[in-house]
Amino acid sequence: MSESAVPAQWKVVVVMPAYNAAKTIEKTYADMPSGVVSQIILVDDVSQDDTVEIAQRLGLHVVVHAQNRGYGGNQKTCYLHALAADADIVVMLHPDYQYDSRLIPELIRPIQAGKADLVLGSRFLNNGALAGGMPLYKFISNRFLTLCENLVLQQHLSECHTGFRAYGRRLLETIPFLLNSDDFVFDTQVIVQAVAFGFKITEIAVPTRYFKEASSVNFRRSVAYGSATLKTLFDYVLDRAGIEPHACFRKRLGQVLSRYHRQRLLRHVVQDASGLLPLSLELEL
Repeated sequence: MSESAVPAQWKVVVVMPAYNAAKTIEKTYADMPSGVVSQIILVDDVSQDDTVEIAQRLGLHVVVHAQNRGYGGNQKTCYLHALAADADIVVMLHPDYQYDSRLIPELIRPIQAGKADLVLGSRFLNNGALAGGMPLYKFISNRFLTLCENLVLQQHLSECHTGFRAYGRRLLETIPFLLNSDDFVFDTQVIVQAVAFGFKITEIAVPTRYFKEASSVNFRRSVAYGSATLKTLFDYVLDRAGIEPHACFRKRLGQVLSRYHRQRLLRHVVQDASGLLPLSLELEL
């Protein structure tokens, strides 16, 4: 995949939260269409295989965590680095080859057209989840949780639990994703925050692949994830009702971000009264 000939008006950065993806990352990378992606950032969460070495050989920008921070913690690092890279659109793609990276142009198109701030790659729009090999218990739990999310958030989404998403910069500069969980429920929290701050969400249909080398959450972790998702929805209801306010649905990223990094990461930032907001600080991640 070539990273040249990218339209100057859109800087598209792909972020890949990685853990033991050595067997699939090269295929995921090779499928990305040329002339669309400006930069690829892979954040490795202490893989025990050759994920880092392969990513470096492919020429990706690689960030290696000093210790495992979890799926949500990995994404926090991904988005901080994407903002620092001055991305206009950030595509989050699992490097496990479950999702078809050839669809990146279709995924980002609604954002480029001003029709959405968040685009989800749904495995259910064309009823392809089971055909793609999704385990039945995952199918049932996904349907149930998405139904609950639609009811609470007043959305009409076919899936809220996809690992293939595109974010507009304005959304990532607004929602306080740093307050979110370091676990898998991070993805749900981002969607709830997008709704809380009035951002537009849409979907495109994507096929999916389930196979031995693809990452998968086991049944016990799936139950924990489902419980955390329902708790997030309950917290949102309490917040909207004014019963128990939650900072993650009210504060903006600039309010929870260190003042020493606001000017580096945010395009529109109010200068600190001290005037001490150095541009040269490196991200401490």
